[in-house]
Amino acid sequence: MASGDIVPIELGLTDGDLVTLWAPRWRDGDDEWEAFLGHEDALYGFDSVAELAAFIRTNDDNDLVDHPAWKVVAGLSAAELEPEEEHIFDLVGVPELAAGDPDPDSVGELEETLDMARTIGEVCELEVVTKFFGSHPVLGALPAGVSAFYGREGQELWSQIGAAIVKDWDKVVDAIDSVVKSPAVDADAVALAEAELLAAEENIVDAEDAAETDDDDEIEQVDLDEDDEEDAEDETFWHGVGIDPIRIVTSEGEFYTLRCYLDDEPVFLGSGGTITVFSSERALARYLADDHDHDLAAVSTYDEVHTAAMDGSLEIEVSDENVYVLPGLADDLAQGPKAVDIDQLDLAFELFTDAADYADDDTVEQALAKSTPLGWYVSYLLEPDPSRLAPSPPFAAEAEAWRTLEQNFETRLQKG
Repeated sequence: MASGDIVPIELGLTDGDLVTLWAPRWRDGDDEWEAFLGHEDALYGFDSVAELAAFIRTNDDNDLVDHPAWKVVAGLSAAELEPEEEHIFDLVGVPELAAGDPDPDSVGELEETLDMARTIGEVCELEVVTKFFGSHPVLGALPAGVSAFYGREGQELWSQIGAAIVKDWDKVVDAIDSVVKSPAVDADAVALAEAELLAAEENIVDAEDAAETDDDDEIEQVDLDEDDEEDAEDETFWHGVGIDPIRIVTSEGEFYTLRCYLDDEPVFLGSGGTITVFSSERALARYLADDHDHDLAAVSTYDEVHTAAMDGSLEIEVSDENVYVLPGLADDLAQGPKAVDIDQLDLAFELFTDAADYADDDTVEQALAKSTPLGWYVSYLLEPDPSRLAPSPPFAAEAEAWRTLEQNFETRLQKG
């Protein structure tokens, strides 16, 4: 999880399961922030994903509207706002979890749920919650994993954690309950989101049914002409020209540009190692309709892009693998491996490397070499190997080195 993201989460509270949004730490200039969907002293929670989707599409008066990724989240489909399994936190289920025997799953789930409670306490300034964690240092054993609870001493440690939860956890849940509010939501917007969710569910069922049918039926011979037609439909304009639109979320906002690979070497829309970016798809399309001197103009298929932009048929379509969210990754790296969204880290690694190669600059390669603390840390995350020892905290130096890479990358961007 990159903290440049805004993450849908589910909280199990006294009155039931509620969904909301969480923005892990992100940087705004010299300041660091962390927030939940809410306003002033209230944390907003909704009974359904449809209500959450409807709210963020119709509300611009909340604590997340200034987040760099807010526009991205506000444009998501309702189905994309379904919390993933690792972002479901059953706070009322904590006593039951602690009452069982420690195993890797229960210890990991307990640690993550307590971390979320602690975060809510810090963000919402709930003294009861912060006092709970300050009064029970034994909870600090959880990040060590199940191995901390082996043997007689480990069992005693687990019992102490259970006793702390039995004693004070109800107060923690009550404090969090007290700040959760469910604001009114536009009924039409909710109905639209519910329709999206139903359509998405039906698509999944249809796909599963089709897969089962394919397994049950004999393989049929398909006419080659039909295959050719299907392949032609699947190939998008951008795939055909071999150039990709990309979207980059930085500390200054969201930007669009183009990139392709020639003989495996990256070429961006730009020149002299500088990448030309635009604040919207429309602005990028307008630029492509005019004649400009840039490195992509030398690509053999670029004329097709230019022609489509001039006649108004060009659509800037960014695939998921070409969306790069940068803010906050350094902060997640500082927290430790468990806090890092590996997919976003991998994408950022790709983007930084491509931009440096485009500029014939080897500083990124040097900074991410496995012989450096940052390179060792990043390679541990991106190239998992059970035989390798996990990097040891603190990770402040590695996080600062990554932040430098991010800042250097941003200097390569020139607004068009």
